[in-house]
Amino acid sequence: MEHKSILLVEDNPKDVIFTLRALNKSHFANKIVVVRDGLEALDYLYGTGKYAGRDVNDLPAVVLLDLKLPKVDGFEVLRRIRSEGRTRLLPVIVLTSSSEESDLKTCYDLGANTYVRKPVSFSDFSMVISSIGCYWVLTDVAPQDKLD
Repeated sequence: MEHKSILLVEDNPKDVIFTLRALNKSHFANKIVVVRDGLEALDYLYGTGKYAGRDVNDLPAVVLLDLKLPKVDGFEVLRRIRSEGRTRLLPVIVLTSSSEESDLKTCYDLGANTYVRKPVSFSDFSMVISSIGCYWVLTDVAPQDKLD
């Protein structure tokens, strides 16, 4: 069985470590691609910048997207993902520490699949990441045109 990658868009080194540990603890075999800002996420998805030449048809199984990112914020990354036919159905999980109701509403308006507030404790964080991975990587059935 082919394991599609998971794209983690996160600028906080501590949250990157927590997410990688939680995914490892849950025994996911998927490759985790970590990008540290919104521009790098777009470069990865669209095969530009340092990812020029990457097979852009090899989309990740899911994008874990922080909102407060340098260069290009998570809202704009989400907006771009939803505006392109090739990526519009790509599952995007907003994983953020923001408790602003306006952020929540904006993310859903832009087409986020779900909005998750990052738990503070590692055990809670680990449980949330494991649940996200189990559902979006192992359980979710994506439409075929997502891959075209």
